[in-house]
Amino acid sequence: MKKLLSMAFYIACLFTLCQCTTLKPVAQEQNQDWVNMFNGKDINDWTTKIHHYEVGDNYGDTFRVEDSIIKVRYDKYEGDFNERYGHLYYNTPYSYYHLVIEYRFVGELHPGAPGYTIKNSGVMFHSQDPRTMLKEQDWPISVEMQFLAGLEEGSPRPTGNMCSPGTDVVYDGKIDPRHCINSTSKTYYGDQWVRAEAIVLGDSLVTHIINGEKVLEYTQPQIGGGVANGYDPAVKIDGKLLKEGFIALQSEGQPIDFRMVKIKNLKGCMDPKATNFRKDYIKSDPEACIYK
Repeated sequence: MKKLLSMAFYIACLFTLCQCTTLKPVAQEQNQDWVNMFNGKDINDWTTKIHHYEVGDNYGDTFRVEDSIIKVRYDKYEGDFNERYGHLYYNTPYSYYHLVIEYRFVGELHPGAPGYTIKNSGVMFHSQDPRTMLKEQDWPISVEMQFLAGLEEGSPRPTGNMCSPGTDVVYDGKIDPRHCINSTSKTYYGDQWVRAEAIVLGDSLVTHIINGEKVLEYTQPQIGGGVANGYDPAVKIDGKLLKEGFIALQSEGQPIDFRMVKIKNLKGCMDPKATNFRKDYIKSDPEACIYK
C-alpha cells in the first residue's frame, strides 16, 4: 500500500505541476536525473534482436540513426517481410522508472507484413534479456506499450494500449485474458509526433500517458499467456511477477521514427542522511546511498 501511495503522489505531482508550496521541491527534483537513452548520434548503447537472426544482427540496417532520429526502415530488406519482427534493446535494465518517448509513423507498410501492423509499433518493457532469446523466437517475453495511428477519419484507434507477449497483467482486479487492452486515448492521424510516457512501479502499478493525459493503468505484470513463440521453455515461468527488465523499441513492418527516448530512475537512496537522498524515489535502494 505504501508503494501505491508513493506512486499516486508522484503521478499527482506530475499532473498538477506541483503548484502548491509543499510540493515545489519534488517538482524541482523531477527535472533532475533524466537519462537520455538515445544520444542523438548512434545506437551504441543498444542491442538488436530480429526474428530469424542472432542477437546483435541489425539485419538490413533496420534500426538506424539519421537527422538525430532513430529510424526504423525496411528499404534494405530482401523479399517480403517474412515475420522479421525486430526489437532494439537499451543495454541497461530498469525496475522503477518514468519513461518518455516521442514517435511518429511515416511511410508505407513493408510488403508481406501482417495487415494489423499498419501504423502499429510500440515499446516493450520488463522484457527478458535479448541474449536469452533464441534465433527463432518472434516476440520477447515482455509487456508492450502499443503505439497506433488512425487509419480513417471517424474510426477510433487509440494509442498507448497494453499488449502482452508471453505475459499477463491484472486489470480491474483480475488477470485479463485479452492480449491487448485498449487505452482511453484520442486517435492520432498522419505523421504527427506523439509523446508517450510509461510510469512503471516494479511488479506493481503501471501507468500509460499520452500527450499529457493518463490513458491506462494496470497492475502486477507477470509471465504467462501466449503470443510469444519459439522461446526457451526455461525462461517462461508462468506466474512469475516481473519486477524489472529491459526496454526495447519495436519494429514490425511499419516505418516509424523516434526522436526522444529518456528515462528517470525512480529507484534510489531514500535515506535522508545520505548525500544523494531524493524525495521523489519510489523504491528504496540502500546500496545506492552515499554518505560523507
